[in-house]
Amino acid sequence: MHGTRAQHVPLRRGPAASEHATGRIGPNAIIQTAEALRLLLGEAIARRVFAAARLEAYLAAPPADMVDEAEVMRLHDALRAVLDDDTARAISIKAGQLTAAYLLAHRIPRAAQRVLRVLPARLASRVLSRAIAAHAWTFAGTGSFTARPGRPTIYEVGHCPLCRGHQADHAVCDFYAATFETLFRTLVQAGARATEVACEATGAAACRFEIDW
Repeated sequence: MHGTRAQHVPLRRGPAASEHATGRIGPNAIIQTAEALRLLLGEAIARRVFAAARLEAYLAAPPADMVDEAEVMRLHDALRAVLDDDTARAISIKAGQLTAAYLLAHRIPRAAQRVLRVLPARLASRVLSRAIAAHAWTFAGTGSFTARPGRPTIYEVGHCPLCRGHQADHAVCDFYAATFETLFRTLVQAGARATEVACEATGAAACRFEIDW
């Protein structure tokens, strides 16, 4: 998304959007999960999880480019297989927070951030949602993304790569929720909360996130 008017957030360019057709996702989905594991549980557990996902090589040489969405799917499956539910959730939340911090530091220009912070929350939410939707292919892979700005703001991810093929009795896409929440708390309203209110893992048609403040 380009331009300097208030209704645009010009995120810096990443890889071409054609990556969507081949199911590729930004490397932070892997890099920040590794960092979260190391920070919260240590190197040994990080190696156990990445070994279970058959991604050990990324611990020594983190991916520099978009990765196959199947690798992200395997990593989240491994988190849930190796760790208990509460710990897997804590890792996913931390990884989402770290991903948002990366976006704020490297992808969303400072000038755009300053504009968003002075806008009324409803307008800032609309502007940020437009930017997120324009770049959704970088985190949804072959999944779909829809946004409905407002209060609450509603995001839906269909064919979600974080829980595709997984069954659970609770929502499991904490990585997305934490990323959205951190962005909204920084750029829209400090008290913003993002909650996954429906999840494909529980049988829902799409993973649905409500963001309110």
